[in-house]
Amino acid sequence: MGHNAQKRGFLFSLGMKIRRLSEFQGRFVYPNFDTDHELLMESFLDTRLGVIYQAVPWMELVSVFGLREPRKGPRPMFSPRGKIALMFLKHYAGCSDRKLIEHLNSNVHYQIFCDIVVPVGPPITNYKIVSDIRCELADRLNTGKVQQVLADKWVPYMSDLGSICMDATCYESDMRHPTDIKLLWEAVEWNHRLLREHCKVLGLPLPRTKFNKWAGRYSGHSKSRRPSKKQRRGMTRGLLRLLDKLHPILSELEKEHAISYGSDRSKRRRATATILRQQAQQFHKGTKPTGRIVSLDRPYIRPIKRGKEVRATEFGAKVNKLQVDGISFIEHLSFDNFNEGTRLKRTVWLAQPLFRTKTKMLGADAIYATNANRNFVTANGIKTDFKRKGKKTGHHEHFGILAKMITKERATRLEGSFGTDKEHFLLKKIKARTEKTEMLWIFFGIHTSNALKIGQRIQNQTQKAA
Repeated sequence: MGHNAQKRGFLFSLGMKIRRLSEFQGRFVYPNFDTDHELLMESFLDTRLGVIYQAVPWMELVSVFGLREPRKGPRPMFSPRGKIALMFLKHYAGCSDRKLIEHLNSNVHYQIFCDIVVPVGPPITNYKIVSDIRCELADRLNTGKVQQVLADKWVPYMSDLGSICMDATCYESDMRHPTDIKLLWEAVEWNHRLLREHCKVLGLPLPRTKFNKWAGRYSGHSKSRRPSKKQRRGMTRGLLRLLDKLHPILSELEKEHAISYGSDRSKRRRATATILRQQAQQFHKGTKPTGRIVSLDRPYIRPIKRGKEVRATEFGAKVNKLQVDGISFIEHLSFDNFNEGTRLKRTVWLAQPLFRTKTKMLGADAIYATNANRNFVTANGIKTDFKRKGKKTGHHEHFGILAKMITKERATRLEGSFGTDKEHFLLKKIKARTEKTEMLWIFFGIHTSNALKIGQRIQNQTQKAA
């Protein structure tokens, strides 16, 4: 027996399997956009991203947003369709703007989706272009018109258009948990920084304000694990006095030297004045102010009382959603708290022209079951899952069965979509920095989830037809 045969016999006795090196060798053929375009598109349409691509009415969206190629000057990096596609891709990929551009540089399917070809040489390095496009689209967003365009495209792939569900949820903003002391310190620190900047430019001595003393006290307070009520009140009182001292000094300096600010600084300057007034009113009089500011960086955010077990208050946009056959639409979005129970009629009035079908069944939780809403649905012949009032009729068992079916649809699909959107489509914490961009962020997050569902239905119908 030869040496090689003995070696193979020894390896087999140890339970080891011999493999040829050729089994691990392969040849990779890199695609070319010019010669392999059809092959690339075919492989792209089989992916989940390709499914979303087939579900979106691109040209109609470009028209509604009012986007067009510039007639003069250099051609932009992203086409009008590519700008809208980039927003869908952002929520599909679920990553930061920097990571999104890094993936776009190396992923051929991402480039096909965004209607762009990244050259082999220098890649795209300006990741802030995502934020610039978001700001541009946020100024052009008309929720009603855009949702009508999407509905016109998606209705043929939806069933039970006369059965609707509605509920509200809060999409929280990515911000630190607000407290009065944190908010006051942010206002004090920003005003003192602005005062120091003006004094440096004008060559004036910095007024004495005891800022360094309170900076040390705030640092010690922030490190305290459980400060007492007395300590919290003392800290709040001191910061209120310091802010009340800084604000008139700045106002006098601005008036004397005719200092003007840009839009961002002007908004923040007004916000600090509002914070001083609201916090003084709450501290000295014990009354809760209306339109309470909880963040100096985002003064449009309000506390939203939700009554949940884990957190009774959330900070972000509250959205009343309409859902038909698992596809969700925004009925009302506001950063101010509102009672969703009063939105039932408006939701029905939105659903009927949106799907061009009369509403016959409606699912909603107990907060919508007001007398006014009961009279409205009864007058229009709409069946609901509301708990019935009065004496039991002869058909109460049939009403109970129907109510259970409607409640199951709402509790599983609608409330389940809240968690799906937040966990998988970048809506758990909204990282946009302005009110308009937060609204756009929420809009594309919800409709990216919808587009994936509709695209899967389109794909299934195509496969059945084939």
